[in-house]
Amino acid sequence: MTDPQDVHSLVAAMRAKAEPFAVATVVRTVSLTAAKAGAKAIIRADGTITGGWIGGGCARGAVLRTARQVIADGEARLVSVQPEELLADLGIAPGDERDGVRFAANRCPSKGTMDVFVEAVLPRAQLVICGATPVAKALCDLGRRMGYETVVHAPAADLDAFAAPDRAVPGWGIAPEAAQTRFVVVATQGAGDAAALGAALASDAGYVAFVGSRLKAAALRAELTGAGLPEAAFERLHAPAGLDIGAITPEEIALSILAEITVLRRRGQRGA
Repeated sequence: MTDPQDVHSLVAAMRAKAEPFAVATVVRTVSLTAAKAGAKAIIRADGTITGGWIGGGCARGAVLRTARQVIADGEARLVSVQPEELLADLGIAPGDERDGVRFAANRCPSKGTMDVFVEAVLPRAQLVICGATPVAKALCDLGRRMGYETVVHAPAADLDAFAAPDRAVPGWGIAPEAAQTRFVVVATQGAGDAAALGAALASDAGYVAFVGSRLKAAALRAELTGAGLPEAAFERLHAPAGLDIGAITPEEIALSILAEITVLRRRGQRGA
């Protein structure tokens, strides 16, 4: 069995790499079970156990399936693995969910019951900000306080304008294939608009926003497509950036942009 301290070290290491994973913790056992309350396992997105231990095959399959789903949607779940006859007595079929509990059958001779809590550990969403304008600085400040990993891109001479971003990168070279969800906001406002927007639209981000008028965005679209950027790249562009809340100040504009991002990020997570 893996030492608990090793499991905690593995959690820290995987968080540092921004790798999504799930932690499965045995919270209750009844009768004979291989693992006991407190046992933990670290499960990767592909369903493999990379550390820890939660017992043998009697519970493993149900927990691994649940872990993959938890990583996909971010919602924690409780899995109760019980003998088939006990489930039948309760009128429950394997795979049923009741009151937030997913039930699975234990077909092993031990006939034990094991309840396992499975939770996702996901990388922080990344807010990429292009520009060193007042709106960009307000976005960095508010985004950091909202829990985003803030990455700022600006000319090297302007990076000192930001108080405490997680990362400051000179120029517009947005790194490809971020492990986490990524939101890119171009807030250059006249200082490198085309270069920054082109880099943002060439990135893998699902959300790209441009701080500026519709006319300015249309002019940049014509310029960038003329230079070879595909029209399809503009399908995910939000311009002007943010929800229409009547924002005027840089702080209010930053608030409107993060409100729009929150709507997209949390869609479907609060139920009907």
